[in-house]
Amino acid sequence: MPAETHVQQGPMSRDEVLQLVRDRLAEILEIDAAEINEGDSFAEDLRADSLALIELVESLEDELGERSVGFRIEDEDLEDLVTVKDAVDYVHARL
Repeated sequence: MPAETHVQQGPMSRDEVLQLVRDRLAEILEIDAAEINEGDSFAEDLRADSLALIELVESLEDELGERSVGFRIEDEDLEDLVTVKDAVDYVHARL
């Protein structure tokens, strides 16, 4: 069975977006997703540098581009994404 068959179509719930962001961050930062809380600051709490955030953005754009054609996180919006919650709210609002 092709892997693509598990991809659900349609809008993602906010909880699904949160889980996606946590999973991608965990992979990039090499930590357990359960350690990532919605209120965590990327820089202070998670110690994510700018390269890690760029990796997160690219990963989310790749994943969500399949669901929402042309999904993109605008470069000028990145400075406003300080916490995990900021990223989840931003992504969820654009899906």
